[in-house]
Amino acid sequence: MYTRFLQSFGSSVRCMATKATPKVRPINKILISNRGEIACRVIRTARKLGVRTVAVYSDPDEHSLHTELADEAYRVGEAASYLRGDRILEIAKKSGAQAIHPGYGFLSESVEFAELCQKEGVIFMGPPSSAIRDMGIKSTSKAIMAAAGVPIINGYHGDDQSDACLQAEAAKIGFPLMIKAVRGGGGKGMRIAEKPEDFLTALNSARTESLKAFGDSSVLLERYVRSPRHVEVQVFADHYGDAVYLWERDCSVQRRHQKIIEEAPAPGLSEELRRELGEAAVRAAKAVGYVGAGTVEFILDKEDLSFHFMEMNTRLQVEHPISEMITGTDLVEWQIRIAAGEPLPLTQAQIIRRGHAFEARIYAENPRGGFLPGAGPLRYLNTPKPSAEVRVETGVREGDEVSVHYDPMIAKLVVWGENRTQALNSLIARLGEYHISGLETNINFLIDLASHPEFQQANVHTGFIDEHFDTLFPPIVVEQRQLSQAALSLIFNELQAAHSNASNGQDPFAAAANIRLNYALIRSYSLKAHEKVYAVDVKYDNGDIEIRVDGGAWQVIKAERVQDDGRLKIRANIDGNISTYSANIDGGNVTLFLENGKLDFELVQPKFLSAQADQLGSGGSRVVAPMPGVLEKILVQPGDVVKKGDSLAVLIAMKMEHILKAPKDATIKSIGGAVGDNMAKGAAVITFVDDDVSN
Repeated sequence: MYTRFLQSFGSSVRCMATKATPKVRPINKILISNRGEIACRVIRTARKLGVRTVAVYSDPDEHSLHTELADEAYRVGEAASYLRGDRILEIAKKSGAQAIHPGYGFLSESVEFAELCQKEGVIFMGPPSSAIRDMGIKSTSKAIMAAAGVPIINGYHGDDQSDACLQAEAAKIGFPLMIKAVRGGGGKGMRIAEKPEDFLTALNSARTESLKAFGDSSVLLERYVRSPRHVEVQVFADHYGDAVYLWERDCSVQRRHQKIIEEAPAPGLSEELRRELGEAAVRAAKAVGYVGAGTVEFILDKEDLSFHFMEMNTRLQVEHPISEMITGTDLVEWQIRIAAGEPLPLTQAQIIRRGHAFEARIYAENPRGGFLPGAGPLRYLNTPKPSAEVRVETGVREGDEVSVHYDPMIAKLVVWGENRTQALNSLIARLGEYHISGLETNINFLIDLASHPEFQQANVHTGFIDEHFDTLFPPIVVEQRQLSQAALSLIFNELQAAHSNASNGQDPFAAAANIRLNYALIRSYSLKAHEKVYAVDVKYDNGDIEIRVDGGAWQVIKAERVQDDGRLKIRANIDGNISTYSANIDGGNVTLFLENGKLDFELVQPKFLSAQADQLGSGGSRVVAPMPGVLEKILVQPGDVVKKGDSLAVLIAMKMEHILKAPKDATIKSIGGAVGDNMAKGAAVITFVDDDVSN
């Protein structure tokens, strides 16, 4: 990777080669108008450069990590206040910040905010408002790209947004087709209409989501290319008309039209094609007078490798770290230097590509439940150890909460290797070291995805998850070995608790009530995993352990606790196989962290100890919130008769629209909330009249 000396040398060379005289405006304090991991990311680089940072925080974020890391922090308002450009600019001037870094999302692509900053004399660390406007309106951007010689895909990008016009244009393009919000990105306001009869429903849903996310319901229509690759190019431009590309990234594997794993460079491309992509991206940037960091996204046909312009994100991307890893650069540092008026730190010839990098986005979500987002506290968190080849980009700590108000991303795990195989092996290993319990995550899925034979062979495309759904989500089988590991975790946790309470602090058993060294400790557990309950019996006698599962034969096991900074780590010999694993016990929940991911068990109490019956109803008598969210629309009222599949309500979670539908023909009995109410996961939204429910 580049050394600091090389970057400084490159900067000097660049200065001498620049035609215009650099007009440098020193920046010594930056306000970050964002939250979470990107705010923490900017703070780290700013601190390295000796630049002070100002954080803003919403009410839910008062105690968040980014407010702690920044030199100063100011309250900006309620949960949605990161969109309050006027208030943020007021704080910037009050704190003496010369520049505002918008991060990504929120105000990062707001034309109005960029213009307001310019008017008030505060540096907006992004492109000119004109570039944001031109690239933010997809129909305009495609016209500009076509004029600049950048390939585009055919479709309708017109101003007439009437249903009749859009239906007519859809018929001309043909089905399937893609409906996309004219503004914004991130998969919001995007729907696929497979056939003509699906069009109006998909159109209305896309409009609603686009209006909610971007304040504009306008859409464009495009021919839908089945199973394309999503390849994007990182570009950078300065104030003096120069621009470079820092190679490309492949972001093809997505769920819900949102990226989940990215890699750089894109696999399987010739050097000539890489250069063509990069040069097309630079032409795109120059066509709109771009300044700063940007990403030009292309659709790449996986068969003939032809590519077409999709859109330009006029900001730093979530996945920018993998470009940094393969080029030895710090793109946030580049942003600060460019914003201050410096020329590009490196010429195109000096940007050398080395090795391969992956980024995996770790989300609070349920992959087996349709990737529905989640929220809740991070009760247990243990991450891989960062190094020059491993980065953990995050904005949360153990004990923090993944909020219902924002995107459910917990962290980005970034790894680098000399080649794709080495980097991929590292990614799988580091994912196995990322331990979270307390809420559901996609880590197991990421391990399965990265281990999939087709992914290993780089046969990636945007339909990858759908195509390989059955092999990515095979039936889960709980092995007897795993049940033994869970029981061992409970036993060692109990003995550790006894040790902690021991008066002499030496003998782990001496202080345990009614336990002697020559006395057999016997425990019987009912462990539930994936809706099945297993009976596990354990005999512990002075270090000798025997376990049986579901009344089977007793099995002798050797096990010991391994020191790991107070965390529960066990080395066990089970049936001749020796392995080391970690675990976490939280109340009645046991989480094992194994080579292929985590496995959760619930310690089932006897029926007479159960506090309540199931509160969610049964037999389809209720429709419940599948994730925490805000009740956006109620489409029915008590007494209405509905058919199976009818839309009943709309839930907004993480700025995405989720339509709740009737699971059967039924009559509405009651509504569980009002528009605007926060709904907890599992809360009854709609209750049906059900003759089988006696009460």
